[in-house]
Amino acid sequence: MGIIQKIFGSYSDREIKRIKSTAEKVEKLEPSMEALSDDELRAKTDEFKLRLSQGETLDDLLPEAFAVVREASKRVLGMRHFHVQILGGIILHMGRISEMKTGEGKTLVSTLPAYLNALEGKGVHIVTVNDYLAKRDSEWMGKVHEFLGLKVGVILHDLTNEERRAAYGCDITYATNNELGFDYLRDNMVVFEKDLVQRELHYAIIDEVDSVLIDEARTPLIISGSSGKSTQLYKVADAFVKGLKKGRILNEDEALNPITRADIQEEGDFVVDEKGKTVTLTQEGIAKAERYFAIENLSDPENLEIQHHINNGLKANYNMHRDKDYVVQDDEIIIVDEFTGRLMPGRRYSDGLHQAIEAKENVKVNRESKTLATITFQNFFNKYTKKSGMTGTAMTEEGEFREIYGMDVVEIPTNMPMIRKDLSDLVYGTEKAKFRAVVKEIAASYEKGQPVLIGTITIEKSEELSDLLKKEGVPHQVLNAKYHEKEAEIVALAGQKNAVTIATNMAGRGTDIKLGEGVKELGGLKIIGTERHESRRIDNQLRGRSGRQGDPGESRFYISLEDDLMRLFGSDKIKNMFSYAMEEDEPIEHNILSKAIENAQKKVEGNNFSVRKHLLDYDQVMNEQREIIYGERNRVLRGEDLKDHIMNMLKSVIERTVNKYTEGEDKSHWDINAANEQLLPIFKKPLIEAEIDDKEALIEKLYNEAVRIYEKKETEIGSEQMREVERVILLRVIDQKWTDHIDDIDQMRQGITLRAYAQRDPLLEYKFVSFDMFEEMSNNIQLDTVRGLFNVRIAVQPEREQVAKETFTNKDESAKSAPKKRATQKVGRNDPCPCGSGKKYKHCCGKNL
Repeated sequence: MGIIQKIFGSYSDREIKRIKSTAEKVEKLEPSMEALSDDELRAKTDEFKLRLSQGETLDDLLPEAFAVVREASKRVLGMRHFHVQILGGIILHMGRISEMKTGEGKTLVSTLPAYLNALEGKGVHIVTVNDYLAKRDSEWMGKVHEFLGLKVGVILHDLTNEERRAAYGCDITYATNNELGFDYLRDNMVVFEKDLVQRELHYAIIDEVDSVLIDEARTPLIISGSSGKSTQLYKVADAFVKGLKKGRILNEDEALNPITRADIQEEGDFVVDEKGKTVTLTQEGIAKAERYFAIENLSDPENLEIQHHINNGLKANYNMHRDKDYVVQDDEIIIVDEFTGRLMPGRRYSDGLHQAIEAKENVKVNRESKTLATITFQNFFNKYTKKSGMTGTAMTEEGEFREIYGMDVVEIPTNMPMIRKDLSDLVYGTEKAKFRAVVKEIAASYEKGQPVLIGTITIEKSEELSDLLKKEGVPHQVLNAKYHEKEAEIVALAGQKNAVTIATNMAGRGTDIKLGEGVKELGGLKIIGTERHESRRIDNQLRGRSGRQGDPGESRFYISLEDDLMRLFGSDKIKNMFSYAMEEDEPIEHNILSKAIENAQKKVEGNNFSVRKHLLDYDQVMNEQREIIYGERNRVLRGEDLKDHIMNMLKSVIERTVNKYTEGEDKSHWDINAANEQLLPIFKKPLIEAEIDDKEALIEKLYNEAVRIYEKKETEIGSEQMREVERVILLRVIDQKWTDHIDDIDQMRQGITLRAYAQRDPLLEYKFVSFDMFEEMSNNIQLDTVRGLFNVRIAVQPEREQVAKETFTNKDESAKSAPKKRATQKVGRNDPCPCGSGKKYKHCCGKNL
């Protein structure tokens, strides 16, 4: 701690001091709230709403509203908010991030700002990381809100549209980040306003905010439809890359220098960069590809598709690892979540990578999809008027929270002093020596009865450790992606005497591990990390499973110089210095080594932030375009009168056509025939004469004639029906052009990186090209809409329909189709029979069932 911090306190200390008096006001109101009856306490909700309507603000109401929730929680749940939980609630209401240690009761904290902000009637979303937690918290914490007269809803994966609309219409809605994001995208694909399910995005409280806004933000949300493309090229590309020889860069130091880049010497057909997680063909590899696919130049624009398939094949075979990044189950590729270790059935890697892995593993290659809608989590959550978050581990990423989301992090003190012992790392020369030491430590703890939770990075390592423990005769449970069905049960028992639990990063996040009888006396729950994760935050999460609410506990990480983190990002100087000094089974504890490990983690965190920032920079361009398109669609859905808008489109089409074919002062170069041909679908006959004196007058003449034709058509069809025809055609054209545009932009972005070799900034190039493409798409929307309207013949009432149907999303929670929902409520055995006989169902129509 620096001298300045010692004198003035940390940023969090100062912020806590600033809001302390507000928290004390809440606590002082406890006696007056206790004196109220249940009905009087419930009536406070209506009182608060009235006061808001009369000009008071949420900040004015905060002390009383928080005190009401605190009292309701005591009566309904038997849980009373501690002082530090009130502080956390105030920070959340302010639109900030509360960092609260594991076991400090974050779930209860959320009830305070959720109730206060729900009083505005605009809806509050409490965001969780999975369906289980959304359902649990809505049923558990929801009791407090319902007691106070608010409506509580929950969004689960298999709900119907009607059920979703009802849940979003509640005062407080619990949902996962994925469901919220996909519902937003789907709402912008519907063709009738009545099919919308969400309201405006008002206020979000994000639980495990680091997981949602940092870890998951590396992958955008994508809704896909079938594209009809053949899958054969994936198999061909896979066969090609499997026959290549892995190589290396001979002059690696110069490889990163753009000046000497042309002189890079390579051997082999492709090079793997484990740090950057990329695989690239060498010059020899490119030559082999050109011979294999019988093409002259792999870099030519017409060969982009082949290049794309080769790149995916390389990544699938040499960068994606079975039982680490994915598993193969029932002839399907199932993704393993990088941060939680959970299996994610139904989710698919985007951009053709999933198909490339299917080809690699020789399972059925599913038909390639077409992107219908997409958005990043960064851009989605930034649409909320106000957002806040809570987690046990956010401080290491505070810079990213500030820069991307405009949220600062305030560390909330623990209710009870933290007495867990966080021991310094033990570093071994080899992985085998490290695991021998880990097994020895686990066996010793098991002998005395102290529970141990062991964290591993991959499924492979968890199973390797499990085999070693079996040989030692130590009973244990394994919690990894292959056995996640037992997660809640295993986590619940992890703090019991003699419990030994091996877990990948998941470690039951969101579930407290409570200590069994007599465990405190044995030193509490022992945490053993078998490897440092790329992110310090994930390590802190593992440590945080122990030492909750003043419980004793202990944590230590066991590391080897062969671990991926040290191998890829550790300094060679440090590794060489210590590898000579190490004996086979003797660890080293040294500040220099600990600093080297932390620096390696900071490097990776910086790289990962760059990846997320890079994704956001590109999506920012699409976001501006998406806002324009979605705004246009909303005008249609709201049933606005679009006639003036259509007339403006008509004028623009005429202006562009005339200007395009009458450029320059020399009239001999004007192409009147081509202009007439372009306008023929509108006028049905040539209207531009060869002799033109005034272009502006011509445009006006053509426009007036077009309006006359349009008015005549409207008279024949009827004004009301014409307005609906305008909506139907405009909506159909927008959706068709937009989905094509998303695909075209995606293809363009893949090829734009090649421009880096010409010393041009790919992002800048992407912005220029995507702007031109969007302008062209907008012009085509106008042209096709106008043509469609001038050629429409009404035989039957026109109907709106989606131009493409969703087949799956890249983050589906279930690989199987959602279960069919009952159209009607199930009839109970003792319910009145629905046939109207007056008898009980079991004695009437149900007696033979």
